[in-house]
Amino acid sequence: MKLLTIDTSTNTCSVALTLGERLAGEYLVDLDRTLTNRLLSCVDMLLTDAGLTVADLDALGVALGPGSFTGVRVGVATVKGLALAAAKPVAGFSSLAMLAMNLPWSSCPVCAMFDARKKEVYAGLYSCRTLPEPLDKDAVLPPSELLYKINDPTIFIGEGAVKYRDLITASLGDKALFAPWSLNQPRASAGALLAAEALAKGETIPLADLNPAYIRPSEAELAKLASR
Repeated sequence: MKLLTIDTSTNTCSVALTLGERLAGEYLVDLDRTLTNRLLSCVDMLLTDAGLTVADLDALGVALGPGSFTGVRVGVATVKGLALAAAKPVAGFSSLAMLAMNLPWSSCPVCAMFDARKKEVYAGLYSCRTLPEPLDKDAVLPPSELLYKINDPTIFIGEGAVKYRDLITASLGDKALFAPWSLNQPRASAGALLAAEALAKGETIPLADLNPAYIRPSEAELAKLASR
C-alpha cells in the first residue's frame, strides 16, 4: 500500500511516504506555525523523489490533533484537498497516540504531552505493548491535575514533558521516566502505522467528516460563548 501521512500538530512538520511496510522517505523539520507553503513543497518533494504522484497513492493518513489549532487545521485541510482531488481514502489518528508510537513495547505506561500554553498540556496516557492503547481519553488540563492521576512508573515524552520536567520529577520522583530528547518530536512515519491499521480495518473517514480534534475550544469559540 502506498500511503502518504502528514502531521502538523506541533511546531514539527512531518510527512512520511510508506510503501507497504517500508519507509520510502520522511521529511521532519521544526518550524514555526506558518507552514502551509513548506508542507506542500515537502509533499511534492517526497512524491517526486519516489517517482509518484498523488494519483498513484492508495490512501492518505493525517494527525487530527490535539495540538496547535493552526497547525492541525493546515494538516487536515491539506490532506482533505489532496484526497478530494485524487479520490483517495483517508485515515485519521490522535496526534498524542502518534507521539506515543515513538516508544513501542514499553513496559511502563507512556504519557504523551504537548504544550497547550495557558499553563496547560494536551496529554494522553497509553499502553504501548504493541500499538498504543489509550488508558484514558486525550485531554487538555493543567500538568498538576494530570500528575495527580498518575501513581505508577510512567515514561513522559513530548515537548510538554520537556517544559514541565521539573514539576513532573518533583511530583513523581523515581516513578517519572523521560524519553531521550531525540524521541520528543512526533513523526509521521509513526502515524503511518496507526493509519495503516485503521485502513486495514476499513476505518476510513468520509471527507465531509474529516475535521480536526482540537479538544479545547478556540479563542473565537470562547469569545462567542462569552458574548451570549
